[in-house]
Amino acid sequence: MPEAPATRTKIVATLGPASSTAEVIEPLLRAGVNVVRLNFSHGTRPAHARVLETVRAASQRLGLPVAVMGDLCGPKIRLLEIEGGAVDVEPGHELRIVREPVLGNAKRVAANRPELFEDAEAGQRILIDDGAVRFHVVAKEPGGLLCRCYVGGRIGSRKGLNLPDTDLSVPALTDKDLDDARWAAAAGLDYLALSFVRRAEDVQSLRQRLDADRGECHIVAKIETRHALDHLDDIIEAADAVLVARGDLGVEVDVATVPRLQKDMTRRCRQAAKPVIVATQMLQSMVESPTPTRAEVSDVANAIYDGADAVMLSAETAVGRFPVRAVEMMRHIAAETEAFGGDDTPPAASSRRNTDVACAVARSLESIADDVNAKVVVVRTRSGRMARLVSKHRLARPVIAVTPAEHVTRRMALYFGVVPVLAEQCHGLEAQIAQVEHMLAERGWAGPGDLIVIGRGPSTVAAGNSGSVTIHAIAKNAMEGVRGVPRELQ
Repeated sequence: MPEAPATRTKIVATLGPASSTAEVIEPLLRAGVNVVRLNFSHGTRPAHARVLETVRAASQRLGLPVAVMGDLCGPKIRLLEIEGGAVDVEPGHELRIVREPVLGNAKRVAANRPELFEDAEAGQRILIDDGAVRFHVVAKEPGGLLCRCYVGGRIGSRKGLNLPDTDLSVPALTDKDLDDARWAAAAGLDYLALSFVRRAEDVQSLRQRLDADRGECHIVAKIETRHALDHLDDIIEAADAVLVARGDLGVEVDVATVPRLQKDMTRRCRQAAKPVIVATQMLQSMVESPTPTRAEVSDVANAIYDGADAVMLSAETAVGRFPVRAVEMMRHIAAETEAFGGDDTPPAASSRRNTDVACAVARSLESIADDVNAKVVVVRTRSGRMARLVSKHRLARPVIAVTPAEHVTRRMALYFGVVPVLAEQCHGLEAQIAQVEHMLAERGWAGPGDLIVIGRGPSTVAAGNSGSVTIHAIAKNAMEGVRGVPRELQ
């Protein structure tokens, strides 16, 4: 496949056995990966540390800001071991799920979380193996739960349980999650995804832990439970980004509602200026096949039309036979979709919007850039917040986000339409304009006579510290001293 042009939609790729070496990681980054995901449900700590080191080294060699996102396991409820590895059940079959950690059989199986037995009530559903096998709770017993099957199938050891009707009291963070979060903070990961979020307090709990460990990880809230939907706006406000985890979500709710929920979540995230990732089985057939199905191509395109900041590959790059090709295909689909044009309708005003100088500057950049037909928009930012606010407006031209902080360039790699650039801090408008001119000319993003718009805005108004928008024409001598354009930035 010919190399596709750069896309405004960002690509998240999960690394695993098929993609954990430098020989694969570097081609993945060249192919268009902006964020790599380390799944803490699999692999060992030393293995994750080696992959992190490899990603950082490859990113440095290529001159490409790449974010690393760790994904916490969360309090997943699972069956314990079953004799022979699995048993078959049919509709009407009665099965006891018991507290005692026994070896399971066709009559009784054990589960790993005691909260299951406290919180589940008669009449509620228990779904096993992503909903492949389904039970109703018939009765609570001293030793566990008596359940009756209404959708039969095979129950295997360590398979997951979903309880869509039950408000489980399980903690958001397990002991393993806390240990993984401490490592993520110490190792300097850019994002940390929190699994099975149910309410905003779950996100706040993780943030307190990260603050205590002096970690700078931004938190990605994974929406994969029915109860998260009931508290969605609060979760979006508490998190730094959101991940639409369609796999578990499609078990917890009617699978036919997932497309509608995906559209609603992306809309709400855009209103709140929070990046949103759409994930799960986007190009699933490419685990084994070098080409996706037509339905998968449409799925990726529709996620982009919906307004997703990023689309994610899981098994396709972690264990698939064609990890680099899957990324190339994702990027190709994104380029074609963006060329056609997505939903550029300005987001509706959020009732929770914190109106401040940065928000005002971000809104004005869009209209000013359109009015003067600017070649690019440049945002100067220390934390990345200004770039995130501008990204919300889906400008029809590149947004170059300049920051003196390397970790902020990696963080901004997730933001739709934003090209992060690391540059030394300079003071005074003339010095800043000169720096921007040289940077744009060096990379071939703008030339003499082109109009550019430069925006800067603090989070609050203070004496001597206000936002600004500057319209500037690139000087004729801006190319002086420019020796060439790095290949990876062409």
